[in-house]
Amino acid sequence: MKACFMGLGYIGLPTAIIAARHDIDVIGVDINPQVVEMTNKGIIHMVEPGLQELCRQVVASGHLRASVKPEISDVYLVVVPTPFKGNHEPDISFVETATRSVIPLLKENDLFVIESTSPVGTTEKMKDLIFSLRPELKGKIYIAYCPERVLPGNVIYELIHNDRVIGGIDEASTGKAIEFYSRFVKGTLHKTNAKTAEMCKLTENSSRDVQIAFANELSLICDKAGINVWELIELANKHPRVNILQPGSGVGGHCIAVDPYFITAEFPVESQLISKAREINNYKAFWCAEKVENAMLKFELEHNRKPIVAMMGLAFKPNIDDLRESPAKYITTKVMQSRNNADILVVEPNVKEHKVFKLTNYKEAYEKADIVAIMVAHKEFKELPYRDDKVILDFCGIYQA
Repeated sequence: MKACFMGLGYIGLPTAIIAARHDIDVIGVDINPQVVEMTNKGIIHMVEPGLQELCRQVVASGHLRASVKPEISDVYLVVVPTPFKGNHEPDISFVETATRSVIPLLKENDLFVIESTSPVGTTEKMKDLIFSLRPELKGKIYIAYCPERVLPGNVIYELIHNDRVIGGIDEASTGKAIEFYSRFVKGTLHKTNAKTAEMCKLTENSSRDVQIAFANELSLICDKAGINVWELIELANKHPRVNILQPGSGVGGHCIAVDPYFITAEFPVESQLISKAREINNYKAFWCAEKVENAMLKFELEHNRKPIVAMMGLAFKPNIDDLRESPAKYITTKVMQSRNNADILVVEPNVKEHKVFKLTNYKEAYEKADIVAIMVAHKEFKELPYRDDKVILDFCGIYQA
């Protein structure tokens, strides 16, 4: 079996590697020539524990190759980004472009799967596109939607062991997709239709966003009321039916911070709670930036000099290098823009260099700083001892345990 993966990003590349590891011949396609070149050398372009060695193995075995163009295959998987246009309106143009590029290659009995997060109805739209250009394939190929369900930092295990929801345009398509995924997924494969599978992905991440918003809203209330939010949540969670999440500096990444908009854009009147949760989580990052700015002002008034500030973390979650939709990146940018010529040290231990920010070693930054803003709970930061001689703004609660 040969599978063509359209997109070698944070989901496409790991999935391609896992598939190749299970004796599927994989051609990975990406529009970035550098990603293609690195992949063909067995080098990954991201931080993900254990993935580098697996990539080297499958490239060496010949089961994985990368290219800028798709090739005739038995299975085609679309794993490209779905960005926004205008006011958080989903843009499926990348999905459509990837689909159009494989339409000439499709043949009888092929399987076409979309994994990209998509608005409800996208799979049906791509089906209509395919059959409008290749009407002779109607009823002769299989089309399905199967959203990813992985946690960055634990991708290898979760790609194999997590349950998957698979929805075809018909029962035959669902069955064909399940047959393919069962080659490398040990988790249960749950059958449904394409629309439900699309909505399931959006629902999972919107649910998380709402739960995080509750924790973040509590943190805002507790700050005003003079209550330790970490202690409060710990005590509330002693209740057998209460499980409040931990607050943070906002919500980032290309899932939880994004997927709710796919629902609110399509169902603006019905999605009141989901929409408000997005507002709260976006506001939390703004609030954190204001906290840092106010701490800087206060320090300058008290010490008659500008403080050295360490902005700790840029990734959207701990122990990864992914900066997409990162609240920490927003906070850092806002602080730098609002406090002209301030002495700000930017820290991200999982990134070697950044095009915008000059990065500083985390130990050096912590030692030099008068004000330390901890925005991401990286494991390196947890090793740093609490210092009473510094103003520490712990937005992640690493010193609350």
